[in-house]
Amino acid sequence: MILMDIRADNLYSFKNFHLNMSYPKKIVDSSVEEEHLQGYPNFRYKKVNIIMGGNATGKTSLGKMMMLFANYLRDGSFNRFLSVIDEKGLAARLTIDFVADPIALYRFEIVIPAFFVDEPEGKRIESRIRYTKIGLRDNYETCAERLDLQECPVIDCQEIDALGWYFSYPQDAWKNKTYYSLEGDDRYLHILERILKSLDPSIREVIRLPELDNTYAIKLKNHSVVIKDGKINDTDILSSGTKAGLDISYIMASLVCGLHMLYYCDELFSYVNSDVEKACLSIMIDKLTEKRENKQLFFTTHNTEILDMQLPKHAFTFLRKTVEDEREPIKCICAAEYLKRNTDSLKHAVENDLFAISPRLDMLYEIAAF
Repeated sequence: MILMDIRADNLYSFKNFHLNMSYPKKIVDSSVEEEHLQGYPNFRYKKVNIIMGGNATGKTSLGKMMMLFANYLRDGSFNRFLSVIDEKGLAARLTIDFVADPIALYRFEIVIPAFFVDEPEGKRIESRIRYTKIGLRDNYETCAERLDLQECPVIDCQEIDALGWYFSYPQDAWKNKTYYSLEGDDRYLHILERILKSLDPSIREVIRLPELDNTYAIKLKNHSVVIKDGKINDTDILSSGTKAGLDISYIMASLVCGLHMLYYCDELFSYVNSDVEKACLSIMIDKLTEKRENKQLFFTTHNTEILDMQLPKHAFTFLRKTVEDEREPIKCICAAEYLKRNTDSLKHAVENDLFAISPRLDMLYEIAAF
């Protein structure tokens, strides 16, 4: 599944929210190769989406909204959207354009009437998925225009193959977190051991425990940490960064094994050294593109050193929250719309607050006056 366009209103903190994942023209010598739908060179999409912004600007909520939609494709139940309506007295909407198998541009639309939650009787939720076939010369914009102007056929979500997805969120505070793994593939333990050793030099090896199903051990100098069915037997031994390495390893391994097509990595490296984050992101992008498959990565971070990586400017989206703007409190700012020349520095633009995303510090400095 490739996400092309998202419009949300009155869900989470989003109002009149719009995020688009197409880009207008091919970039020569781009560091992200084959950023188009395979077999359709004009149908361009952002394979790598780096999302940055201050705290509480919607990065995690965006991923959760995508996950609600992905799970809707699995079972067709719209009730999951009801719990994330922001103002109960107003209608809520969500429209998502996406590509899936059979290859076509699909448009999911749901409209939840005002007061539906309190007065469900007689209130009908409008939900449907329409589609248009993608021609060899089509781009996203021409297909989207057909969905806008024509009566395109409707399809049931059960007829669509979204080809898998994975969403990761920072949950280190929860000691009962379940970590995913690929126990049946030897490459997983190979990747896991190298990542964990990079994060914690005291780790000596990672071994499978053959006498127990779905169980492996992380061996340190004086301790061993057993992970069975994704549960850590002693969470206090491993650091927060090392535990984050378990999530990182799963994503790396699944990219190597071609397990998922869509990834949303939310603050995955909050407890990890900046250089390690850059190295892992570089490897993730390499694995995302090496087989020329239709895959997509969303990666949220606060690490401004990511801006120095040689990525196309259209890969960067900044979320800006302005509570004074009641109509559109959270806006998406695409760096490529502001920085047109190859010589324009994205790092300098952020340092000079070109996108107006810097946090307010005046109230913090007022504390010094007490």
